[in-house]
Amino acid sequence: MNGSPTIARRILKFNEELADTTLELPPEFTVINPFSGPQKDRVREVTAAFYSKYYDDDKPRRLVLGSSPARRGTAVTGVPFEDARLLESETGVDVDGYAVSRPSAGFLHDVISRYGGRKEFYADFVMSFVCPLGLVRKNTKGREVNCNYYESKKLLAILEPFIVESLERQLAFGIDASVCYCIGSGENFTFLSRVNEGRRFFRKIVPLEHPRFITQYNRDREEEFANKYLAALRGQGD
Repeated sequence: MNGSPTIARRILKFNEELADTTLELPPEFTVINPFSGPQKDRVREVTAAFYSKYYDDDKPRRLVLGSSPARRGTAVTGVPFEDARLLESETGVDVDGYAVSRPSAGFLHDVISRYGGRKEFYADFVMSFVCPLGLVRKNTKGREVNCNYYESKKLLAILEPFIVESLERQLAFGIDASVCYCIGSGENFTFLSRVNEGRRFFRKIVPLEHPRFITQYNRDREEEFANKYLAALRGQGD
């Protein structure tokens, strides 16, 4: 490996830098930062075990970007899109009591399995987010609910410099920028495409429907969407 930092070390360093990130948001919005939150020690243990297992090399990979971490998923575990129970079995670290399994992760688990399994998938891809920290807002009942970075123009204006900088830092993982896969074919894709027009981070961005949209509203078409994911990830139809 000629002495260069592994992808694992680069990602874990990025996460440690996120731990020191402070964002001043409008009062109705809150950041969830798993790398500096109350479970930070366990998050550090989980992420170190996960990335060391799958990214202990310096082979270039392509990015798969969601919008931002879910408040009871990645925003707590620190590992993008991984099902909590599967993450526990993969890393050997107890995650009971601080994370839940999510339908989105279940759909992606199926895609990853059909791609060839985690070892094959993570040898080709890094999964992350356009906005790498979780966001919540208070609803009309005063409860915290998931929020996307693009839900408010005021919020997006504040977050955009942080998002652009985060994308630049993620490209430094050792990313193959010939193509990026965008999870979320609506506003996430629109925003990422706009940023890319000016910055030219990626040669091409491929939009993919969000697993939540698939599992909640199009369950009878899951096979169709899974095949679409697989064809895109394998570069078919380019």
